[in-house]
Amino acid sequence: MDIKIGIENVNRELGIETDQTRDEVTAALKEALSNDGVFTLTDSKGRQLVVPGAKIAYVEFGEEHARQVGFGTI
Repeated sequence: MDIKIGIENVNRELGIETDQTRDEVTAALKEALSNDGVFTLTDSKGRQLVVPGAKIAYVEFGEEHARQVGFGTI
């Protein structure tokens, strides 16, 4: 799933592609916002993104399963 995160006072948004479900991401976001903690996501390659919950302006969810482009097996 593609996720875009807007940060307060930052012109660019953060983009991440993750294997986590929408429900898992939403639960982690709620936890970070309720406890003034950090919002942590792991991308498809195993890298972690950590954002202070208090600085998140918005989170935009993309498609659950993006279309593959190219000459892959069908």
